[in-house]
Amino acid sequence: MTEDSALYVYALLPDRPGAADGVTGLDGRRLRLVPVEGTALAALVHDAAPEPFQGDDDHVRRWVAEQSEAVTTVWERTGTLLPMTFNVLVAADTASGRGAEQRLGDWVRDQRDEVTGQLDALAGRCELRVEVALERGAAGEADARAADTPEGEDDGRSPGMRRLLAKQREQREKNTAGQLADTLHAGLRRKLLSVAEDLRDRGPAQRVPGETAVLSAALLVRREDIDAVGAVLSEARADEPALRIRFLGPWPPYSFTETRPHEPAERAAG
Repeated sequence: MTEDSALYVYALLPDRPGAADGVTGLDGRRLRLVPVEGTALAALVHDAAPEPFQGDDDHVRRWVAEQSEAVTTVWERTGTLLPMTFNVLVAADTASGRGAEQRLGDWVRDQRDEVTGQLDALAGRCELRVEVALERGAAGEADARAADTPEGEDDGRSPGMRRLLAKQREQREKNTAGQLADTLHAGLRRKLLSVAEDLRDRGPAQRVPGETAVLSAALLVRREDIDAVGAVLSEARADEPALRIRFLGPWPPYSFTETRPHEPAERAAG
């Protein structure tokens, strides 16, 4: 196959002329929309060689970030799209003489109803990421004070005894925070679902020493309800000062498009 005989696919979306104007993707490649004949749909693509993007971890992280930024820009212009994962390629078929755009169009038309239904369901919605944890020392302060010896009483104890006492205190804090996290999880989840349309549990993006996870989730939220999510989290923080809250977004609904139409067979291994 010749150079640029494939299409790298970023997303499926309603056909909105101009939605990709000025947008660049991986390594600064200019993006364009490919309208799918016979539908009101289009694909966000750039022309590419029929091989996956491969590189070291730093390169892959940069490419993924560039793809995310491009998809987010177009999503903000259109209000809805179905993002693809990294390294989705549709190549021309030299044996049959079908070009990449023809093959891409056939793939989308075969799943037009499913694509259209999902785009309609996600219109005006965004994804928020919420990570809530407890600072163990703050969560266990009362219990720790009750269990500690009075100031000065441990004077003269050996370094080994001091280390043992420190480990015991650390374990008490961990146990106390774990019990409190279990208590808080259900209530916080229920309150978030009162203002979000869906919630998907996720592993925390980062684990911070000295913290115990309470909840890590992606939320599907109407744009007008973003402030309501913030209010729920602010109320939770006011009720329990030991909470540490990370609230990210809004982003395209990546976590809520698992049921998107099957990606083409040319999805490349990264």
